[in-house]
Amino acid sequence: MGALDLVGTWPVDTAAVGVIRIGPKGAERSAPVAETAEVVGPQDRLFPWASVTKPVTALAVLVAIEEGTLSLDLPAGPPGSTIRHLLAHASGLGPDRGAPLAKPCTWRIYSNFGYDVLADVLVQRSGMSFRDYVTHGVLHPLGMSDTVFDPGPNQAASASPSGTSPGGTSPGGAMSDATSSDAASGLWGPLSDLLALATEWAVPKLISPESHALAISVAFPGLPGVLPGFGRFDRCDWGLGVEICGDKRPHWTGVSNSPATFGHFGRSGSFFWIDPTAGLACAGLADRAFGPWASAAWPALSDAVLAGFRVG
Repeated sequence: MGALDLVGTWPVDTAAVGVIRIGPKGAERSAPVAETAEVVGPQDRLFPWASVTKPVTALAVLVAIEEGTLSLDLPAGPPGSTIRHLLAHASGLGPDRGAPLAKPCTWRIYSNFGYDVLADVLVQRSGMSFRDYVTHGVLHPLGMSDTVFDPGPNQAASASPSGTSPGGTSPGGAMSDATSSDAASGLWGPLSDLLALATEWAVPKLISPESHALAISVAFPGLPGVLPGFGRFDRCDWGLGVEICGDKRPHWTGVSNSPATFGHFGRSGSFFWIDPTAGLACAGLADRAFGPWASAAWPALSDAVLAGFRVG
């Protein structure tokens, strides 16, 4: 059985999963490249991405920073918070709109509202609508032409709204993407575009190597917090827009994934991870919302991918 054959055992009607190999470019080993190695399931069907939207929003913010429209240390959100805090879920804002639940940089609180604030600041500073900035600054340059904020009334729902929601308040509790705006959970797209997003996070074209290295490094190390769907951790590591595996266990990636693995998942049954140590990435979409099935299936798939596709 191949690694991706496991997808056929998932308790879903439809799923689409792909694996990307990341490696040096040619014999000169001058620049890494990322190439899709294998896919299963429909590549062109639109699925809701839910919180996998957040890494797209983060890319838009990072692009705006490189353009000089924003800066990581620009005050935004509650007093003492900056763009950097909001990207890393360290602003103190709660999951949904409301007063802060903590002071900045004291607790890692997974915050949809924080990404709403990021979108508001981007709109104010750029003079463009959020959808236009993301579309022209991220989606179109990456060839993600089928990814949209509103799939229209003719698009059948591709993920059940039921199931366990991957969220948490501080110090614990439930969260739902249902109240979030475009910036936190608004995108729908096919596997082909999700693989393009994972490729960008693996081998960036829109942002500099320096910005990328900063984004995939732990921001505000040592913060405790709740990893949505998996519980509280004394060190709940995040970068700027992506979650970093670190030493979290249990986790939605495999036990074979390196601590440097980073990515994101959404309550709709969406995910992508990148393991720079293994030189592999994996992304998937399903028509069943995150729940216990995913908590078991995704780590098993991750370990199989690492065993089956790792080179050397």
